[in-house]
Amino acid sequence: MKMLAVAALVAAAIPSAASATSCEESFVKKGNGVTGLKFTASVSVKDLTPASAVGQMRGIAITKGYDVLAEEPGEGSMLLEQPRTGKARSFPIVMSTVTAGSLGVVTLEAKLPATMFAPEDGARTEICSMLNQLQGGKAGLAAAGRSKGAVSTVAPVTYVAQDLSQLLSKETQRSAEAIPLRYKGKTMIVTGTVDYVIKDGNQYRVAFKVLAPHELALRPPGLADFKTDISCLLANGQSVFALTLKPGKSIKLQGTYRDFDQFRHVMWLDQCRPVK
Repeated sequence: MKMLAVAALVAAAIPSAASATSCEESFVKKGNGVTGLKFTASVSVKDLTPASAVGQMRGIAITKGYDVLAEEPGEGSMLLEQPRTGKARSFPIVMSTVTAGSLGVVTLEAKLPATMFAPEDGARTEICSMLNQLQGGKAGLAAAGRSKGAVSTVAPVTYVAQDLSQLLSKETQRSAEAIPLRYKGKTMIVTGTVDYVIKDGNQYRVAFKVLAPHELALRPPGLADFKTDISCLLANGQSVFALTLKPGKSIKLQGTYRDFDQFRHVMWLDQCRPVK
């Protein structure tokens, strides 16, 4: 899990703008790995407004590869999510801000799901490496402005189409409204087989073959009871590639999230190109 893999040097290299109590000293671990762990830490920064804190944290989080699901600059609150990686499940990180005199007090709280374990030292290092980057005054406002152009430095995640379908179906059951927020701007690589190829306006669209749960030979417990289809709109200049595809052919495409329909149960990727 990325949150636990960041070296302690990251936090040490960033000058803290906090007051007497450092982020590391404020860190608290609650709960346990069986019922669910919770990690919390705070910093107090002079002349830090709620809106500036949210703007800065947006850039910090996106650069580190977190998803920004919701933000309320006026309230100083934000909902981040550690993306699912491999077998590690995603989990939320809630940011809150309160004003105490000339200080802006910012708290991050990571809530891990039950049976998900994480080293305390690694969690402290990652959370504080984010909080310790916050700045007050003009420097903070400038950093918040720069965050609008922040891009993730994380490499595209590779999915098997069947697994991605089931993941999206489960996410739809939990909160369909969060899916566009979670995947907006994300580039991913999808492997699988061709279901069909069709002309869609000026582009060719490739649909991955995805089985419905009742069609699977083995049905692990906890499956969603419906599938989510995955379609890729090929980038310009891919017509030759498109016309060589046939149903059942193995493909590996890289594309960027375009849209999601929770009622038709389908996700579209755009600017797709073959990956070798």
